Amino acid sequence: MINDLLLTHINKNVKFSTRAQEEFCSFFQPKIIPKKEFLLQQGQVCKFEGFVIEGCFRIFSMDTKGNENTLYFAAKDWWLMDIDSFMNHKPSDLNIQALEDSKILMISEEDKTTLYDTVPIAEKFFRIMFQKSIVAWQRRLVQNHSLTAKERYHHFKKNYPEIVAKLTDRQTANYLGITHEFLSKIKKQA
Repeated sequence: MINDLLLTHINKNVKFSTRAQEEFCSFFQPKIIPKKEFLLQQGQVCKFEGFVIEGCFRIFSMDTKGNENTLYFAAKDWWLMDIDSFMNHKPSDLNIQALEDSKILMISEEDKTTLYDTVPIAEKFFRIMFQKSIVAWQRRLVQNHSLTAKERYHHFKKNYPEIVAKLTDRQTANYLGITHEFLSKIKKQA
């Protein structure tokens, strides 16, 4: 069942009754995104929050010189969105692109607000998810400032092997903030 992964994810964080689980899932709509297709492009307003069922996405921005800057990847059992655009109804600074054929469950802001009223424990669940994402961002910032490029690469490879396996070396290097050539040197030393 398409909602099984979402239900497992929910129950790791908050205990919902069976009825609340069913209601929670009813607010999400499945969407298939082919490889290389954009779920969101810079300039569009993000009108969804998504939970990845299958596949992998790259979330990145592009500067005025055309350089891509990868913020994070979202694979199976991860959430994705542009929270600033979603919450503030402003054009997104981010692109969300499928790296492979992917499937997500999406919820709109309107449906999420209704969900909070219909299934009150959902608000607790999303608060916990938000707190976890803030912790992850903080850890990434600390690592970017305190670890060497080689240490960041090995940390990424050790902690997210399923994502690293889906990426090209260029995508990995971009995420780590290093050149493709430097990543090649790091990999040769390993």
